[in-house]
Amino acid sequence: MSRPTAAFFDLDKTIIAKSSTLAFSREFQAGGLISRRAMLRSAYAQFVFFTGGADHDQMDKMREFMSQLCAGWDVATVREIVHDTLNNIVEPLVYAEAVTLMEEHREAGRDIVIVSASGAEVVEPIGQMLGADRVVATRMEIVDGKYTGEIDYYAYAEEKARAIEHLAETVGYDLAGSYAYSDSVTDVHMLQVVGHPSAVNPDRELRRIATANEWPVLSFVRPVALRRGVPLPPAKQTLAALAVGGAVAAGGVIWANHRKKISE
Repeated sequence: MSRPTAAFFDLDKTIIAKSSTLAFSREFQAGGLISRRAMLRSAYAQFVFFTGGADHDQMDKMREFMSQLCAGWDVATVREIVHDTLNNIVEPLVYAEAVTLMEEHREAGRDIVIVSASGAEVVEPIGQMLGADRVVATRMEIVDGKYTGEIDYYAYAEEKARAIEHLAETVGYDLAGSYAYSDSVTDVHMLQVVGHPSAVNPDRELRRIATANEWPVLSFVRPVALRRGVPLPPAKQTLAALAVGGAVAAGGVIWANHRKKISE
């Protein structure tokens, strides 16, 4: 029997058009978790993240900012805010092209796995909303029901690749027959461990690497409200969160040809 395969998706700027964690800044302020000043600072960080790409220095600054920001937050309150506002905040940010691509992979029999440096409290509900089979996300240290500001597990850069390889060992995925999608050069290791990598809305350095390796370069441009624009797949009750340990934390191939290829 052939081994199972998967499609691994980065989240921020690959499935959704913003940083998933920073997207909740206004709601966290309304819930009494952050000040207006901190909310404005997070909005600025969102702007820098979206316009400047996400190199290692920027990701380190964002990781430090978010881990310091959430120190002392009540975990149950964070989860309640995310649960209550998820549809209003996230649905309008989801790329229609990403949802279509995930559905095509499902129809081809592949698992959908979201691999994100954002926090599990945000990524896991988004994964369930999108019908993902598994989620790999960053996890913050929790003591007495509150975040300490320290990170237990950071799903970033090479660690994403290690997490995918660990899944391949435990679930049995054939990585040579699997797919991966990301926008950032920081995820190049994740892309290299599968047989079918693709760059989505890539930053300059990832575009250069994708072109040199003849990887597909895809352009996702249509964030839509799912209920009005794209059918939302049913959330799976068996969503598995890979808690390998928080906050955060080719070239030129056309979209139509890529869609045809993954269905084969």
